[in-house]
Amino acid sequence: MISVGINPAYQIPELQYALEKVGVRAIVAAEGYRQQNYYSMVSHIVPELASSKPGELKSKQLPSLSAVIIDSDKHLPGAIKFSDLFGLPSERDISKVELLQPKISPDSGVNLQFTSGTTGQPKAALMSHFGFVNNGIHIGRRNELDQKEHRMCVQVPLFHAFGMVIAIMAGLSHGSTLVLPAAGFKAANSLAAIVREKCSVILGTPTMYVDLVRRIVESGVKLETPEIAVTGGATCSPKLFADIKQTLGVHKVKTVFGMTETTAVIFQSLFDESPEDVQQTVGHVTDHYEAKVIDRDGNTVPFGTAGELCVRGYGTMLGYWGDEKKTKETINVDRWLRTGDQFILREDGYGRIVGRLKEVVIRGGENIYPREVEDFLNTYPKVLEAHCIGVPDERTGEELCAYLRPKNPSDTISREEVKRFCEGKLAYYKVPKYVRVLNDLPKTTSGKVQKFKLAEMFQKERESEARNGAN
Repeated sequence: MISVGINPAYQIPELQYALEKVGVRAIVAAEGYRQQNYYSMVSHIVPELASSKPGELKSKQLPSLSAVIIDSDKHLPGAIKFSDLFGLPSERDISKVELLQPKISPDSGVNLQFTSGTTGQPKAALMSHFGFVNNGIHIGRRNELDQKEHRMCVQVPLFHAFGMVIAIMAGLSHGSTLVLPAAGFKAANSLAAIVREKCSVILGTPTMYVDLVRRIVESGVKLETPEIAVTGGATCSPKLFADIKQTLGVHKVKTVFGMTETTAVIFQSLFDESPEDVQQTVGHVTDHYEAKVIDRDGNTVPFGTAGELCVRGYGTMLGYWGDEKKTKETINVDRWLRTGDQFILREDGYGRIVGRLKEVVIRGGENIYPREVEDFLNTYPKVLEAHCIGVPDERTGEELCAYLRPKNPSDTISREEVKRFCEGKLAYYKVPKYVRVLNDLPKTTSGKVQKFKLAEMFQKERESEARNGAN
């Protein structure tokens, strides 16, 4: 069987989409978490559950689903109790599983990962045993887990490639202890776990580090044990790198860069790097992987020239589940995978993200890469994090809108002060025409900002203004 990671933040339509997309046969879940009651959600999708014998569900909506396993003290109608699960198999069942072991191929599917959904409906990428195991080994070596017995504070969720491969597989391969601060991310829980469990390595997304740094500064706690901070899942600004090193007191800040479709990591920090390499690149191409950058026509461009990053190696996904057309668009016959990242590759193997191809904003014929503007705005003293999107404009085609999260929730940040801050440092066409301040940004559970939701917010704002103007 193939494991399927389900985002615990999914609502009923999203959960139903995921279960239908890959034909899930069994669900294992807690009864509920935070405001979510998973048993009720599954019951809504498959109303036959309550009247079914546990393990023998027959659903019209989800014909593949036969078992719902819930971790609860209650006896929920139609569900198998998680605590009873290990007593269910007979000796015959166990021997059947043992007979299957030699038939499992390293190149067969082990895990289905839904893409993060930052640009809309997620796709399901199928990973291989070979990719999982090897990526974990190489990630662990680059993160120096083989140098000593480490205790890793894992702030990221475990349904995601970051948690599954960069944390679990790397830790398993090198004998590291995984410390899970809480069921969901909160900076206060992370800080408490780091201190209590004497963690030497910290894993997190840039957004998590923003919150953790802020919490440490506010609490006045001085950390004694962290040696290495690993950031990934989204791009990290140079300022945040500096804040992490200074505030957490680590010897090294390492970056990992990859995507779901590559079984996690394709670029990663080396052992000894200059501050410039750490702050200005996403690391060095990982061991046993190939990388190239191409132009719009598919031709390889010279080193130092921006284009689309393509990679090839052992961790390339087997394909998108049930979507041969999208698989062929992403992976060509030579197994080169198109990442969709606008990228600059250096001759020494280091690389730098310029932005997502689809995120490039074209203003009056000028290309604007949001990442560059975001990194600059992150240096403004009142800004905790910045995210820029392209919005429609009648005259220029597109303009830039900056969504800013302030350090102080009560702060206001006007477009005029942003403009003054940019004067003499950014070309006029890169200065955001619109500035919006939000204390909470829409994010995936893995910590990535959902820019398509920011675009939806801007569109609704425009529509509201148009209605009010008409009235």
